[in-house]
Amino acid sequence: MDRVVVQPIGKDKFILYKDFSYQGVYVARGFVTNGANIPRVFWSLFPPNSPEYLSAVVLHDYMCKNVKLYGYEKVDRYFYEAMIEIGVSKWKAKLFYFCVKWYHRFKVFK
Repeated sequence: MDRVVVQPIGKDKFILYKDFSYQGVYVARGFVTNGANIPRVFWSLFPPNSPEYLSAVVLHDYMCKNVKLYGYEKVDRYFYEAMIEIGVSKWKAKLFYFCVKWYHRFKVFK
């Protein structure tokens, strides 16, 4: 899996500078992301725009914006698999996976 190339475009926003794909999901240059939605209290442990997992985050953001096409189950599974593939430790990938899965499950009640 290639790493994403992003450019800052404002406070907490980044634009994809180069096309990116993963397992048949194509994210075109110009896609805008805010990075990982991590509560500020945890930023010292898990920075929202860490290069360690930013590629998986961009993929996840794109798939979430197109969730009708993919479904949350696939979105979250690809997020986890992408994190493992780019070398994120298994415990951290599982933690992030369970957090997004929990969020998607309970956001239905909003």
